[in-house]
Amino acid sequence: MKEMAIENKMDDYEKIDLYNPTKIRALSGHYHKVLELIGEDPTREGLEKTPERVAKAMQYLTHGYDLNPVEILKSAMFKEDYRQMVIVKDIEIYSLCEHHMLPFVGKAHVAYIPNGYIVGLSKIPRVVDAYARRLQVQERLTMQIKNCIQETLNPLGVAVVIEAHHFCMMMRGIQKQNSVTTTSDFTGAFLTDKTRAEFIHLLGSKLH
Repeated sequence: MKEMAIENKMDDYEKIDLYNPTKIRALSGHYHKVLELIGEDPTREGLEKTPERVAKAMQYLTHGYDLNPVEILKSAMFKEDYRQMVIVKDIEIYSLCEHHMLPFVGKAHVAYIPNGYIVGLSKIPRVVDAYARRLQVQERLTMQIKNCIQETLNPLGVAVVIEAHHFCMMMRGIQKQNSVTTTSDFTGAFLTDKTRAEFIHLLGSKLH
C-alpha cells in the first residue's frame, strides 16, 4: 500500500507525516456524510475539500497509535552513574478527549531519577507525544507516561504532572474558560515527601 509523505524539518529533526490513502478515502466519505447531516452542502466551494482535510487532520492527530513509546526510549538509552533528578518540563501537549473528541491542550512535566541508565532528553517529549496523539483522558495519559518510563528505564522513581485546558469544558457544557485540570502520578523515590517537594520546587524555578 503506497503512502503519501510530507516532510517537515524542525530544528535538526526530519519529520515525515504519512497518510494512508485508503484510510483517508474512507474517513473522507464519513466526514462528507457528517456535513450533510448537520445541514451543510459538502459540494459548495468552501467545503469541497473539507472532508479530505479533516480526514488527514484526524489521522495526524491520532498518529500516536502507530508509535511505540517503549521503542522510542530504548533507541537512546545510555549507561550512566548519574543518580540525581532529571526533569524535562513545559512539554507541550495536544490531545483529543475521548468523550467528545474535542482538544485538550497544556503542558507535561516529567522527572526521573536514573538507576544505571539515562535516556536522550528528546525521547521524553516524544513519549509524551506518542501517548497524547490518541483519543485520551488526562488521567490515563499521565499514568501511561509514568508506566512507560518506569518499566523501560527501571529508574529509582518517576514523576509526571500534566496541566491542561479542556475544550469540552470551554466550548460546550459548563463553558468555563479559565479552568485548568492538573493530574499527577509518582513512583519510587517520588513517593517520599522530600523528593516530591524538591520536584515541585524545581518545577517553579526559572533559569533567569
